[in-house]
Amino acid sequence: MSHDFLKDIIQVPLPDGEYVKEEHPKKQIYLHHTAGNASGVNTIKNWGRDSRGRIATCVCISNTGAKEGDGVIAQAFSSRYWAYHLGVKRGTFQAYDIPYQRLDKIAIGVEINAWGWLEEKNGKFYNYVDRTVPKEEVCELENPYKGHRFYHRYSDEQIRSVENLLRYWNEIYGIPLDYSEEDMWSVSKKALRGEAGLYTHNSVRKDKTDIFPQPEMIEMIKLLS
Repeated sequence: MSHDFLKDIIQVPLPDGEYVKEEHPKKQIYLHHTAGNASGVNTIKNWGRDSRGRIATCVCISNTGAKEGDGVIAQAFSSRYWAYHLGVKRGTFQAYDIPYQRLDKIAIGVEINAWGWLEEKNGKFYNYVDRTVPKEEVCELENPYKGHRFYHRYSDEQIRSVENLLRYWNEIYGIPLDYSEEDMWSVSKKALRGEAGLYTHNSVRKDKTDIFPQPEMIEMIKLLS
């Protein structure tokens, strides 16, 4: 594959104490969305200023409206290192009779800047902080996902950037990119066991809705395998 996209990645280095500068073999990729504003650059800067500790993903992908541009990848640290981004409690492993392990160490996290689920009120769409989202940025699902029919759409440029990253990490780490509806949209024993593959935050957390099953994203992932 072409690596031309790498030159366009914006480097927004997190301070050393905001991630773990320690290399581990990478076996998994997890897709998240921020449930926040459009800018991947600002997201990483906010991580560097907060008091939550080493909670981050190595990249964020900006959405429509970001100053740096739609689909721009901002990088916080190398994918060789890691930070806490999954938040899987020991009880989850116990519930599935799987030995606990720190999956964050073997997993690469991708944050897609998007608000997540939306609520329709009188023909307008509101995010969870009661701000409106333009109708053209709304995805209406045929079947509600985790109780929500409307979500903030991942833009075409964001999906293209996700594709570039997935193909690249498949090439350098050998992580398989097979699409599995069962393993991506509900808690997956394969994910919890640390089996190599592509997952979402839903794969290890019942309480999460990131990412949601946008048809265009699914179509892209199916073409990767």
